[in-house]
Amino acid sequence: MIYIIMGVSGCGKSSLGTFLSQKLGWPLHEGDNFHPQANIEKMSRGEPLTDQDRLPWLLKLHEVIDSERCSGLDALVACSALKRRYRRILLHGSKALTSSSNPDTDVLPPSSPDVCFLFLHGEYEFIHQRMVARRGHYMKAELLRSQFDSLEPPLDDENVLSLDIRRSIADMAAEVEKHIMSFKSATANP
Repeated sequence: MIYIIMGVSGCGKSSLGTFLSQKLGWPLHEGDNFHPQANIEKMSRGEPLTDQDRLPWLLKLHEVIDSERCSGLDALVACSALKRRYRRILLHGSKALTSSSNPDTDVLPPSSPDVCFLFLHGEYEFIHQRMVARRGHYMKAELLRSQFDSLEPPLDDENVLSLDIRRSIADMAAEVEKHIMSFKSATANP
């Protein structure tokens, strides 16, 4: 099973991912580590990324996810995955780029049973305060508005577990663990 921890910058993806990785013994692939240098420089200057900027990053992350899925091992991936299209690229790679934009004629499924999105959500002001307080990250707090503007919250057909970031990391992790147990139970006894 692959869990993709998603949400806007500053929502706690890395914190939850690190906590879960240590608790479960699963590898964590931090999406920030896969950005091309040009993206990091752009965000450091306070410039929002475009869809075109994100494409190479999303395709690299798809390769990581696909490799973990093929290995049959469990893993965690932390990345923003703000738009439905981005999530489809994470699942299907370049096939999602050539797929129809009309969901009625789309041949790619919106989700995969062995991939679950953990959607960390919260209020803009709460997350903005977190971002202002954090040090040493290239993503500037002034870019948060552009992320909220781009955000397309995942729909039920995307295999998503929504987590309110006002809860503690331990509480969110406990909910994820219940989800994992439920999934493993369902797949063991179809």
